[in-house]
Amino acid sequence: MPLETLQIIWFGLIAVLWIGYFVLEGFDYGVGILLPVLGKNERERRALLTTLGPVWDGNEVWLLTAGGATFAAFPEWYATLFSGFYLPLLLILVALILRGVSFEYRSKRSDPTWRKRFDAMIVVGSFVPALLWGVAFGNLVRGVAVSQDGQGGWLYTGGFFDLLNPYSLIGGLTTLTLFLTHGAVFVALKTGSPLRERANKLASQIGVVAAVLAVVFLLWSQLAFSEKTWTWIPVIIAAGCWVAGLAMNFRKREGWAFTFSAVTLAAAVASLFGMLYPYVMPNIERALPGMTIQNASSSEYTLTIMTWVAVILTPIVLVYQAWTYWVFRKRVNPSDIVDPYAGSLDTPAEAAEAAARAAKDEALSPPAPAG
Repeated sequence: MPLETLQIIWFGLIAVLWIGYFVLEGFDYGVGILLPVLGKNERERRALLTTLGPVWDGNEVWLLTAGGATFAAFPEWYATLFSGFYLPLLLILVALILRGVSFEYRSKRSDPTWRKRFDAMIVVGSFVPALLWGVAFGNLVRGVAVSQDGQGGWLYTGGFFDLLNPYSLIGGLTTLTLFLTHGAVFVALKTGSPLRERANKLASQIGVVAAVLAVVFLLWSQLAFSEKTWTWIPVIIAAGCWVAGLAMNFRKREGWAFTFSAVTLAAAVASLFGMLYPYVMPNIERALPGMTIQNASSSEYTLTIMTWVAVILTPIVLVYQAWTYWVFRKRVNPSDIVDPYAGSLDTPAEAAEAAARAAKDEALSPPAPAG
């Protein structure tokens, strides 16, 4: 297969990986940020976390795979991106570590202070990447200060604050609000009363804000940074599906609302990669050369081997993840959560305090019936 064809294939595959990441991890981040907003007591917060329990770590595989594919297929892109965007990517990494640790350790003890601290870490660990991924992609589409060194490599010559421009910040707010809406729709789809009704209402409210920001961001992107007319197609698809998703959410058709929300994210990411092509890191000074799939890629032999590996392994991964979602497809009702106040590492005294606290809280706000 010609090198030029392999370069296009791998640019497309990396776009698909980012689409999968935004669609699946997007609702994950949204639920994490909304944890203290939707969860009014411990039983409801445990129900929210239970919806994510079987899938959150699998969703992050899409990010790892996208990073690995970029490293192998376009090493110059990987090196320049991770060195130039070092601080925001480091913040994302730290946030993801805190988030993962919090999921694992939150329920080890019943102490309310212990759980509130980990809840805060989940919120921050979800908020930071939800915002910064939009900032990062905004800068890629806008262009960054890059130049070639004397040995044919590429260097990012800008600074951290150059990344915090109005366009990219709107991109960050767009991904943040899209993920919040996506997460709220997921909660409405996956939980019972009263979380279902609460999430449904919140999705409608945040969804309107997300629609305004997304329109501004995608129109700005298309008009200012794209010379292609065909990229209007995914932009229009994204806009139409978002409106349809909000309509379905208003009618409490959560399955369709989530589907349209997912298609919106997929179309939006596809439009950004379409605007980028053939660049991977365009120069902010458009008259100067930028990094393209041609001057950033690996050799033909490397891309050929990677293609065969992807053909063999990708279907296996997709089938496994689809099976995971199918197995855990049922709703999680707050009333189904068994002993939500108990901690697995509680001392007898702490267990007794947890039981007393549970009795008090349950008396004040009895769980809603399942259904």
